[in-house]
Amino acid sequence: MDAVQVNALAANVAVPEDLQWTDERRGEEFRLTSITIRMLPDGSLAAKAYGRPTAGGRGAYTSFPVPERPELAGLVAAAAAEAARRWAQASEACDVSGDR
Repeated sequence: MDAVQVNALAANVAVPEDLQWTDERRGEEFRLTSITIRMLPDGSLAAKAYGRPTAGGRGAYTSFPVPERPELAGLVAAAAAEAARRWAQASEACDVSGDR
């Protein structure tokens, strides 16, 4: 079998309320409530924060950079470690039948 080429892995993590923050895009304020972490082909991690307008309504689910704050870096690292643990556990009991 040729080497399997994985392009990216992703995990979504909820930002605890005490770590959430707001940011602005096109004059509209957003509360950031989740982070998507992707492992890139070179093994590095990329993270984007997502949220909704603080004014309410359906508004766009918009991405923002994750600020360089130690507590957010810790959240990203912990989420990546938990995702790795889950991937390893799932691969041990791999069910490729598609019945799930």
